[in-house]
Amino acid sequence: MARVNNWQIGREMSYWYPESRPQKQFAAIFDVNKCIACQTCTLACKTTWTSGKGQEYMLWNNVESKPYGFYPLAWDVNILSKLGPQSWKDGKYEGQTIFESAPAGERVLGWRPDELDYAHPNVGEDDCAGAMIENGAALAVPHMSWFYYLARICNHCTYPACLASCPRGSIYKRPEDGIVLVDQGRCRGYQECVKACPYKKVFYNPMTGTSEKCIACFPKMEQGLQPQCFVNCIGKIRMAGYISTPDKANPENPIDYLVHIKKVALPLFPQFGLEPNVYYIPPVHAPANYLMQMFGPGAWDAIRTYESAKDDADLAGLMGLFGCSEQVLPRWKRVNDSVIGLDEKGKELVRVPLREPMHVRAAFDPKYGVQRTNCP
Repeated sequence: MARVNNWQIGREMSYWYPESRPQKQFAAIFDVNKCIACQTCTLACKTTWTSGKGQEYMLWNNVESKPYGFYPLAWDVNILSKLGPQSWKDGKYEGQTIFESAPAGERVLGWRPDELDYAHPNVGEDDCAGAMIENGAALAVPHMSWFYYLARICNHCTYPACLASCPRGSIYKRPEDGIVLVDQGRCRGYQECVKACPYKKVFYNPMTGTSEKCIACFPKMEQGLQPQCFVNCIGKIRMAGYISTPDKANPENPIDYLVHIKKVALPLFPQFGLEPNVYYIPPVHAPANYLMQMFGPGAWDAIRTYESAKDDADLAGLMGLFGCSEQVLPRWKRVNDSVIGLDEKGKELVRVPLREPMHVRAAFDPKYGVQRTNCP
């Protein structure tokens, strides 16, 4: 096995192929705090890409309620159990990745879901952790009764487990943007990729006998447009773009700024070792230990940074660019009370005010002699 650098775990690790980063790396940021689980993203993806035969159960995009929601069933609990205890010290992961802990004869530590594991995509929906029975759901909910919505797509990892495990070499990363795809002509449906992916974002199509997965809407990305699930998001929680390595972070790049400069957006289960390229702003109301297991040791600092956005015009302004344009915004800047999304050449694509104008109408209209205020 080769030795590669994984900046998310703060050390080198073993991987089946030498390090070969693409010219640009597709990346995305999801603000968990704004997700309302309306599933508009799920349906936007479903109606665009997976409406064919054999794709009925496929959800390349899904939203699940944590901590009790999973699709497929227990996808994270199973792999965490197999991986065993994980520990971090000074930002460095001291445990083993799924590549380093693979059993003899296997390339990746993994598991293959049963058919029934895909039968309940809304399992655990809106189920909260902590007791509400004692207080009653209609009363004030104590702090430790919590849940949050986790929107998920393929992470288009820098070190994909699906790619490493494929005996046919049918999975590859595009050199121009790092998007991970399956070559349908080479795939023979061995499902090693389904078994290997810890996020379970590769699906087997029994009608075609091949594996399929999220393609990051690359036909749109090639035109400078964000994927379907991004532009249809009601809560405006998503931003797509391209990410640099930490040593080349560009503060004018929105993704770099939030991930590397502010460190407010974190990868999902970085301890798996795949260096995933979808990042999450953690929920502010969930327990720290749970969030640290899911997003790494920087989770609590990320929450504090997020909560300080009210006093940080740059951070608050950049968050306002989420969902404001169908176009990918590779650059940004703040000018006084406006935040501007730019293309690569510095051309303005969209402008958003830091604060929306507010108009308060008088409760009584003297012209018509009526009250505008509704009475309960």
